[in-house]
Amino acid sequence: MKIAIPVKDESLTFFGNAGHTPKFAVYEMIGGGMFRSFKLENVVDNPRDDLDHEHEDEEHHCEHDHNDAAHIAEHNKMGTALNGCKYIVAKRACKNTVNTMKENGITVVKYNGSGLKSEDILKEVSAKFV
Repeated sequence: MKIAIPVKDESLTFFGNAGHTPKFAVYEMIGGGMFRSFKLENVVDNPRDDLDHEHEDEEHHCEHDHNDAAHIAEHNKMGTALNGCKYIVAKRACKNTVNTMKENGITVVKYNGSGLKSEDILKEVSAKFV
């Protein structure tokens, strides 16, 4: 089972805002029960063309209309890029991010902790992966 987690870069530092993340780390979950582990498969760029990654602000709030067709199309690119993932872990996800994930069969798992490294966060929330 594949799980995506938003990250700042190849350091695999967690980026809480799934829709505005610069990259996604895609992991394969190995094993089950209490013996779960995670293997990094790859790191993919967030394919949205409408992002300004210079701010890298996890608390960023968009100023545009969330019902705008062009904006929704940009979000849909994320679902395509994460094809094959069953879950994505995030602190924040706007309604368009949640909708595109749902349409692509990806469940958003909410993370409220303070972890910084993607593998540690995956271990914390692993019980939510069924």
